[in-house]
Parts: sequence; C-alpha cells; structure tokens
Amino acid sequence: MKHYVIIGNGVAAAGCIEGIRSVDTEGSITVISAENHPVYCRPLISYYLEHKTDPERMNYRTPTFYADNGVTVLYGRSAEKIDAKTRQITLNTGETLPYDALCNATGSSPFVPPMKGLETVEKRFSFMTLDDTFALEKAITPESRVLIIGAGLIGLKCAEGLHGRVKAITVCDLAPRVLSSILDDTCAAMMQKHLEANGISFLLGNSAKEFKGNAALMQNGETVEFDVLVLAVGVRPNTALIKDAGGNVNRGILVDDTCKTSLQDVYAAGDCTEYRDISAGTDKIMALMPNAYMQGHTAGVNMAGGAAVFDNAIPMNSIGFFGLHCHTAGSQPEGCEMFEEADEHHIKRLFVKDDKLTGFMLLGHMHRTGIYTALIRNQTPLSSVDFARLRVEPQLAAMGSAYRDHVLKGAV
Repeated sequence: MKHYVIIGNGVAAAGCIEGIRSVDTEGSITVISAENHPVYCRPLISYYLEHKTDPERMNYRTPTFYADNGVTVLYGRSAEKIDAKTRQITLNTGETLPYDALCNATGSSPFVPPMKGLETVEKRFSFMTLDDTFALEKAITPESRVLIIGAGLIGLKCAEGLHGRVKAITVCDLAPRVLSSILDDTCAAMMQKHLEANGISFLLGNSAKEFKGNAALMQNGETVEFDVLVLAVGVRPNTALIKDAGGNVNRGILVDDTCKTSLQDVYAAGDCTEYRDISAGTDKIMALMPNAYMQGHTAGVNMAGGAAVFDNAIPMNSIGFFGLHCHTAGSQPEGCEMFEEADEHHIKRLFVKDDKLTGFMLLGHMHRTGIYTALIRNQTPLSSVDFARLRVEPQLAAMGSAYRDHVLKGAV
C-alpha cells in the first residue's frame, strides 16, 4: 500500500486528496496541517467580519470529507524538513513521517517589510487566515481607528469586512493606485472612487516608515494615528522546505505541467509554486484558488500513478467591494490591441493579440464572463468565433455550433 503525505491543508491539498482517490482508493493519506481547522475558503474571511457567514459555512468540503477519503489529518503541526533521499519528513514535534509520494502545498505567508518601531504597536495583525480574523475581531471596537498597510486584494477585503464595525479606516500603499497588481490606472480610479464613497480613506504613493506606539510616521512626513494596525503588504511563497531539500526554487517552487518538482516523487501545488501563464508565455506565481485546486488535483493523480497535466493556467481574479464587482484574467502583452466599452458605472477592456484574446478587465459588468475566460484559457482563435458579437456581450451564440454542442450537450 502506497503512503501519501500532503504538507498543507488548503484548497490545493483538497484537490490533491481528490486527485489521489480518483486513481488509488487504498493508499494511506496523511495531511500535515499547521492550522487547527479543516480546509476552508480563505477569500471568505472578510465576509465573516461582516457577519455574512460563519466558520461552518466557510468550509470548503463537508464535515466528513477526510473520513470519507480515508485521510489522517495532523492538526497543529508543521513540517520542518524534507529528506528526499530517505523519503522522510521531520515535524516541529520531532516526529518523522515516511512517504512514497509527497505534495508540498504550503501556500504563502504575509510579507512584512522592515519598519522601524513596528514592535511598539500592540494591536497589529495580518489578514490571511481564519485565526487572523478571529484575533482582529477581538481587537476592534466601534471607536477603533484602523490603519491598513496595503491597497491590494487582501487589504481592501479587510477594509470592506471592517466597514460599519469601526470608527474609521485608512488604507495606505506605496503604489499610486489601488489593486495595482490587477488593474490599470483607469479601472483602479473607478474602484477607488467607489471605495471612498463607502467611507474608506486612502493615502496612496505613501506608506509608514516608522511607528511610535499608535502613531505611524508616513514617508511624506505626515503622522497617522490609529488604534489597530493591519499589515497587508503582500505575501511570499513558502518555498523553504523544497529549497532546503535541494529542489529547484525561484520566487516560487518550480513545477512542470504535471506539478512535479525537481525532487524524486515530490510534487507541489498552490500558492507556493511558480508555473506557466499561457496568456503571457512566462512563468510566474499565480496565487489563485481555482488554479490551486487544479494543480493539487493534477499532483494527486500523478502521485497515484495516473496521468494528468495542468497546462492552461492563467491569472484571474473575481472580487467585489460594496457591490462593485471586478473580474480580471489573462495578461496585456506588449503590442496588444485594446477594445473598450465604458460609462460612469462600468468598464470593459478586452486585450487581443495574434488572433487571440489574451486578457480582460471588467468592472461592474459581470455577465457570462466565463466565456471570455474560456477563450483565453483555450487559446481560441478569434477568427473561429463571432468576436464582433462577443465584444459587445459574451454569449454562446457567438461561439459556433461545435463549441455550443460541446458545452450544452456534452458532445466530443
């Protein structure tokens, strides 16, 4: 009987479990979980702060998921070392675990840049895990002034989650715009205006350089006083286990389209990995829940002796703030052509190069956007569809009879 070990207990791990069981129903599976919670949907932690959900409804799988799949979960434990030669993992408890096939699904950790005096801030928090959310909730009061460092996805979802529960929220970022990793200037300006209309204040192109208790000295010389500090500057992939074991690591763990690392019988999946973005033709970190699941499932199938590839990854984000939804996917390569439709309430930007849709940005216009995503992921020639109709609105009628038959009838 084969023994599988998965380090990490997020969405990639769930995918890995299901991938293994699709091939091998008998082998043992052990999950090493640093958190004391079953797999849950991390993007929902801000909704917990808003009282729109609860921990039970945040679960990614049913309460019997692990039992149904014959999985042993070691909660509250972490891996400290992988010995690829002896195929053993050393845990923080000193225990060792043997493996026949291993998946590193360790995710990422908050990045905190050096800031003088940060240790003098008593109420400072990250916002990545359920436990982070529980701790933050205990710290706030209706009179709290909250300073969030980071105007990216994590920082802004935290701001939305805290809205209405605290007195004031200020978000600062060295970048000159909100969501700078996924939106251009025009789209970011629309989103910022909407956030400001909902009471969020911004200090952009500016960040804290020093703390003195509950006062932040900003880079422009301004002082911002606060009661609670949230650090949402960014994340870094957890690559140390694979690197220290001799595996190939760049910014993330390098994997091929089978999700295998350079180490024998060691795979990796999720936010800790670096892999090919087919929309840009480059390798990058794409810390995205759908990709994490698909990578995990691919790794699991291959760990169990099956054959699977994940070779159509693209960056994509679907997120909303105070009712204004934003969906982005793909890339905007140099020399691409942009098709735009916009008014004061929405923006749609489609990016095209070499007869292919390479990316899009949509704000306030979320109707059937999966069709655009499929065009990018499948690298569909635009000459084979009615792109003139698709530019106006994504619709199956513009995709051709063969595509419609495949999607609607399950035809091959």
